[in-house]
Amino acid sequence: MRARTLAVTAAAAALTAAGLTLPLAGSAAAATTPRFDFNGDGYADIAVGMPDATVDGKVKAGYVSVIYGGPQSPSQSTGVISQAEAGIPGTPEAGDRFGSSVAPVDVNGDGVFELVVGASGESLTSEQLRDEGTITVLDGSGWNVKGTTLARGTSEFSKIGSTIATGDYDGDGVTDLAYGESGEEHGSLRFRPGPLTTDQATTTTLRSYGMGGGTVDLATGDFDGDGRDDLATTWRAMEDSGTFITRWDGRAKPAQWWADADRGSSLAAADFDRDGTEDLAIGLVQPNPESETTHCENRLGGAVLVLKGSRTAHFGAESQCITQSSPEVGGAAEEGDDFGAALAAGDLNGDSRPELVVGVPGEDVGTVKDAGGYVTLNGTEQGLYGGLARSQSTTNMPGTAEAGDRFGAQVAVGDYNHDGLWDTAVSAPGENAGEPRSGGVWFVPSSTEETYPVGKSLTPFGFALPDGAIKYGEVLGL
Repeated sequence: MRARTLAVTAAAAALTAAGLTLPLAGSAAAATTPRFDFNGDGYADIAVGMPDATVDGKVKAGYVSVIYGGPQSPSQSTGVISQAEAGIPGTPEAGDRFGSSVAPVDVNGDGVFELVVGASGESLTSEQLRDEGTITVLDGSGWNVKGTTLARGTSEFSKIGSTIATGDYDGDGVTDLAYGESGEEHGSLRFRPGPLTTDQATTTTLRSYGMGGGTVDLATGDFDGDGRDDLATTWRAMEDSGTFITRWDGRAKPAQWWADADRGSSLAAADFDRDGTEDLAIGLVQPNPESETTHCENRLGGAVLVLKGSRTAHFGAESQCITQSSPEVGGAAEEGDDFGAALAAGDLNGDSRPELVVGVPGEDVGTVKDAGGYVTLNGTEQGLYGGLARSQSTTNMPGTAEAGDRFGAQVAVGDYNHDGLWDTAVSAPGENAGEPRSGGVWFVPSSTEETYPVGKSLTPFGFALPDGAIKYGEVLGL
């Protein structure tokens, strides 16, 4: 089941006029259920996909690695989990891109999470240029990780595994899978019902797109407040695009509940206004090329659109556009910042109001191009307002802002040190680019006292991963 802590999250009061002071936090309540606990020790873990990594000499065969949370901070890694493992279906081959996407899921509700992994370049025949793609669920509860294939692409252009989401969409108490599928001319959104324990299941098409269309991102949320999971999708085609929500009725029949012409690069769901319905945040929002209107006219450097949840069909009747030009939001809106390229929502200070972490990987730090950063937008009674901006040049952040690091390319949240406050994980896949081991993930703890808590860098070099572990953090599991 999808962790309902997505909706019961926290945020801070408004920042100072400069946008550089972390607000005081509420008391740290009892620790929340881990967002993703792969080894069952009670600490949230971080799933990292490396689809461009080399395995057994096979370029871009790809693998995944899980960073284990711990008492002070995440500090250990599973190492390489690839198709070279005896219990994982498939064989590492060049271009498989195992780790194209990763999504935590508690298949049987025991509190120990499994990990759904996409391999968008997997070929199902001897013809290695085919890209049918596969989706596999990994069980890490034992000494050896085991896997089960959940879905296979239906054509040589399918490339399934690039976008995945999980939730109990049909309301039968069992976790389901949704994923995007490409095609020679048209793409689609597919649904694979649970249980996610066998490779035998009938999949259905929820929606087909126009010429060159594909699913860009997916998010699970309870947007109508009925206690059941809904599915948000943002997509793009050659001459069309948009965002829509699919809702299943009492007879487990799916139907489009809401749609809009604006689309984005990332999605996140949380009840920012605490009205009992989850809101939808669309990052790096763009208008439909055929539409004359858009929610966010000002998009210099990127914009985040927040659509308010509703118990009626009037979802999104109220909305909010946020850029780095918005009041008290850290940083400055500049062309190419990519504000909103990645999003994650979670309880960072224990005051029961959600915050939204926004990746800004194209941010220039001084004269350093594309060094990257992220902004934490704060929840208030009036909604999201203001936000602290951080980069690798910020106080207590390890490392140095360097050109092309793209710090903030991916963001995730979870209580990684089990102190009752959710923390932030931020990736920089361009770190040390060109070296045999590149990229990294930064752990940033939440604090009730420090304006800039001390962060920690988690790198493939530090974990002694083999050469070929490149773009570490290119994919993070939310």
